[in-house]
Amino acid sequence: MTETDTTWQGITRDELGQAARNHGMHLEGLRYDVTPVGMHYLVIHFDIPAAQEATWTVAVDGLVERPLTLSMDDLRSRRSVTRPVTMECAGNGRALMPPRAESQPWLLEAVGNSEWTGTPLRPLIEEAGVRPEAIELVFTGADHGIQGEVEQDYQWGFSLADVLRDDVLLAYELNGIPLPPQHGYPVRLLVPDWYGMCSVKWLRRITAVAEPFDGFQLSSYRLRQDPDGPGEPVTKKAVRALMVPPGSTDFPARNRFVDAGPGHLSGRAWSGWGHIDRVEISIDGGRTWSDAELGPEPASPSSWRAWSFDWIATVGEHELLVRATDRAGNVQPLDAPWNHGGFMNNAVQRVDVLVR
Repeated sequence: MTETDTTWQGITRDELGQAARNHGMHLEGLRYDVTPVGMHYLVIHFDIPAAQEATWTVAVDGLVERPLTLSMDDLRSRRSVTRPVTMECAGNGRALMPPRAESQPWLLEAVGNSEWTGTPLRPLIEEAGVRPEAIELVFTGADHGIQGEVEQDYQWGFSLADVLRDDVLLAYELNGIPLPPQHGYPVRLLVPDWYGMCSVKWLRRITAVAEPFDGFQLSSYRLRQDPDGPGEPVTKKAVRALMVPPGSTDFPARNRFVDAGPGHLSGRAWSGWGHIDRVEISIDGGRTWSDAELGPEPASPSSWRAWSFDWIATVGEHELLVRATDRAGNVQPLDAPWNHGGFMNNAVQRVDVLVR
């Protein structure tokens, strides 16, 4: 390959750079109720900004009666809440949705379930006093760059109803330690149930506005069949189940090998639409399905739920499938509708195994 080559086995140099810079959760991490910090998936759109907690502030401004400038000491002095939250990238599964959008080439590993600690957003906004004409809040991070030929700060906007919820936090700890730099140190927005790109990292400003915000990121994260069409916005996480890789693997292809006899499958399932009520397993490529056993219902519907399944592995090739159903009645599809961004591909997981 020369320096001028733009592709290698269908993957562009830009995508290789993203894949080396970002990382997914090893699917073995599905064994843990709480994902270790180093295993949690990670996406960084621009650069990790330089940050010092001692001098960091978050402004609350725009259409508010009492603008605020909050230091980290101010935020830490307020009521503290810890929430287990499953966070997932909207592009999870993108590489499995051909023709593939050129972006971070995720397979299925862009997820993690960790304990986030911070102070609730709503009391801060109530203290600032949103004026009657305000309809949205815009959250601005310190990460700055160019995307789609637009120079920008990373921003996301929410309607007041969508973000002034009891479970939305300004988070400053992850699994009991200060946020690592790559996860938004010293403070980030945390919006449970929505895809991860909404939870703005390195939070600098919260601005109340009177018009719907249509920043670059919001216009990019849309489900478009027509590249020039308006599309539908990407918001809450679609229902999904994943399994711990069964048996053993080879390198580098990561084919799966299982010994014949009694076997055990396990994993996690989650949804942005409420608790998981059912997980099903197929050991024959989707021709027949059996119910898995669900673990205890988590205290929060924003946290994933364990499942397990015992099977008798017979010699030969098998395609294992897993799918979940949430309390709202959403069921994982065998195939998800294609879109230009490769977003929200929650098609059932398929794992080929050779039973020996």
